[in-house]
Amino acid sequence: MPLSLHHIVVDTHDLPGLARFWAAALRWRVLSEREREVVIGPDESAPVGMCFMPVPATERKTVKNRLHLDLTTVAEDREAEIDRLITLGARRVDVGQTGEESWTVLADPEGNEFCVVRPKRTLIE
Repeated sequence: MPLSLHHIVVDTHDLPGLARFWAAALRWRVLSEREREVVIGPDESAPVGMCFMPVPATERKTVKNRLHLDLTTVAEDREAEIDRLITLGARRVDVGQTGEESWTVLADPEGNEFCVVRPKRTLIE
């Protein structure tokens, strides 16, 4: 059987807080909550979810992520979704963009960068 993606794991200082931010951002729900692990996903049968694991308070994020998530929506909803994410606790960040990009770079409440990109259908047009 080939390998398949199971969870995207995110290290965090605020285990329940960051998990809840991402659950709200993706309109997912908390599927499992333990002392040292919170799992979110669209539902229990979804092929991929996100898992949040605690890290020591002394372990701080110091550089741009080497891996990040790209989120998308329909073009008509894009700015409204960006505003919704900011209301949830995200913030705009500058990672060297020129201003001509077709994506917006945000960071979650712990500084993990992610992008809101143009609708997927426009990537092949």
